[in-house]
Amino acid sequence: MAPLADTDAALAFLEEIERKTSLRQNEDMPLPSDVRQDELLTSAYGYGWTYVNAAFCYTRPQGSRFNDGNRGAWYAAFGDAPKETAVAEVGHHLTRELDNVGRYENVTRYRELIAGFLGPFVDLRDQDGADYLDPVEESGHAAGQKLARELRGADLGGVVYPSSRRAGGSCLAAFRTTLVQNIRQGATWELTWAGSPEFAVAEV
Repeated sequence: MAPLADTDAALAFLEEIERKTSLRQNEDMPLPSDVRQDELLTSAYGYGWTYVNAAFCYTRPQGSRFNDGNRGAWYAAFGDAPKETAVAEVGHHLTRELDNVGRYENVTRYRELIAGFLGPFVDLRDQDGADYLDPVEESGHAAGQKLARELRGADLGGVVYPSSRRAGGSCLAAFRTTLVQNIRQGATWELTWAGSPEFAVAEV
């Protein structure tokens, strides 16, 4: 929101409009079939609670690697060079969307969110060749979603796994809202596509 405002007063005004009109910030957020109302966080949880709720409620119909369209998850990068891993992952998925429209002209800014997590998580990083780690989304995601349902059914909180988009990078997926802790803002990154699937990255 900050890039849209020239003054603190203007920023506060825009944030108030967002608060009143965004489903992410009120009780009317649509719930996917596998998310219960009592799982959603409230303002008492502190900064970032609306982002967590959105991660679990706003899903793609086909889901992602460790969640289907009926329930989201919180994805993050960690470990060695987490910013580079996060940018590689986000950039890959945005490029896929640009593939769909057939036009590689886009500028998107992302605000880094830093968080802690309550574990333990199931560690998949030593499982080379596992079907749920297949970088081809059409096959890897189906297997990953099946595994995630099994792990959630066993009351396990999430997984850590190797990044498919940056060699040596590590990612995690948290399966429950309350596992995401102490959220705060980090840097802002700008991703630019200028006519090809390759994108440039700059901190702004």
